[in-house]
Amino acid sequence: SLETSGIEPPQEIGGPWRVSFSPNLGAPKEGALPELVSLHKHSEEGVRYFSGTATYTNRFHVKAKMSGDRRLYLDLGIVEVFAEVRLNGQNLGVLWKPPLRIDVTEVIHPGENNLEVLVTNLWTNRLIGDEQLPPENEYEETRSLFGGAIKSLPQWYTEGKPKPPGGRITFATWKHFDKDSPLVESGPIGPVLLRTAVRRPIGT
Repeated sequence: SLETSGIEPPQEIGGPWRVSFSPNLGAPKEGALPELVSLHKHSEEGVRYFSGTATYTNRFHVKAKMSGDRRLYLDLGIVEVFAEVRLNGQNLGVLWKPPLRIDVTEVIHPGENNLEVLVTNLWTNRLIGDEQLPPENEYEETRSLFGGAIKSLPQWYTEGKPKPPGGRITFATWKHFDKDSPLVESGPIGPVLLRTAVRRPIGT
């Protein structure tokens, strides 16, 4: 058990979380979440359909610095899809597959610590969100489960110009989704935990 091994129970880093969103992708500049939840469940459309990178920030308290053979790990739990972790201003790298866990022993310090988690998701939800709006292009109607190709490339695209401003954020040459397609989980879902570990030689 944890008690007999000398390892403390995990410490959860709970809400609220401050969240800032990549600009010009339909979401507000920033907001707050009382707890981590998939963005596709959010009541605000710009957040629910957001695709891009969102930065989650939090402050948490640690009682004492690890010493000896004891180590401290940050465990992000579930993340859709990958995360860049910054702790106390130091970039600790990108986590993209389970377990989403990283050793923070040398970076964390007693007292207050500042955590930033930059989470990048898929384009799926934004493509579905754009399907709620009037169409900007015509696509072939097929019986394929994978949608249909665009009938004609828009002039701005063939001339290598930026997409003109409008309601839709995205542009694709293939229609993958419609307005009733199911949204996918998005962002950090957690729980975010600090886990203590003890290093011991094999066989002891």
